[in-house]
Amino acid sequence: MTVPPRTRVKICGITEREHGLAAAHAGADAIGLVFWAGTPRRVTAERAAAIAAALPPFVSVVGLFVDPDPAHVRATLAAVPLDILQFHGAEAPEFCRSFGRPYLKAIAVGPGAGEAGLLECAIRYGDAAGLLFDAPPAGGLPGGTGRTFDWGALSPRLRDRLARPLVLSGGLDAGNVGAAIGAVRPWAVDVSSGVEAIGADGRPLKGSKDPVRIAAFIEEVRNADVRSA
Repeated sequence: MTVPPRTRVKICGITEREHGLAAAHAGADAIGLVFWAGTPRRVTAERAAAIAAALPPFVSVVGLFVDPDPAHVRATLAAVPLDILQFHGAEAPEFCRSFGRPYLKAIAVGPGAGEAGLLECAIRYGDAAGLLFDAPPAGGLPGGTGRTFDWGALSPRLRDRLARPLVLSGGLDAGNVGAAIGAVRPWAVDVSSGVEAIGADGRPLKGSKDPVRIAAFIEEVRNADVRSA
């Protein structure tokens, strides 16, 4: 795997126009819009289109789906200018590529995940724009759980054998993303709960991003790039 000159950043689960702009102004390379109905981070096509329209140039818009009906994906594409599709369920490779748009495929890394199994899964999606490695589903959520996984499962040998760019996700925040980049050297990192506003109970407010936490996260990514150079 080729080590990138800098780590790209995707801020996922954007639900408000101002939070999309905050991500862009802080230096995010992409934002993620969730179209899965099972999460508070879901946005309607109408709101997603408004968020996308407000973004400055060169910020990619990623649409996240979980085992969707194909008609839902096509209707969303007709309404929202998505640059990349992200599939976070059990979608087959043929399904992912059927929409004529670059796609990311999420791969869950569970406890004791073996190199051979992860590589076999990655090979199935050999035409993906990138492979996103995430923690296993929890609490009914396929992603955005706030949980990390054992980064050691993404061994140097596995990373070298991947044919597609590696995107690291799962429980990242400003406090651990530097260590994650040092351990994995991914092409990009993807964060959602780690940049959300914190409620009175000390837990992230799903769907409500915190511009200060977004900026802090991206700053730590850049610091990690300097250390790794």
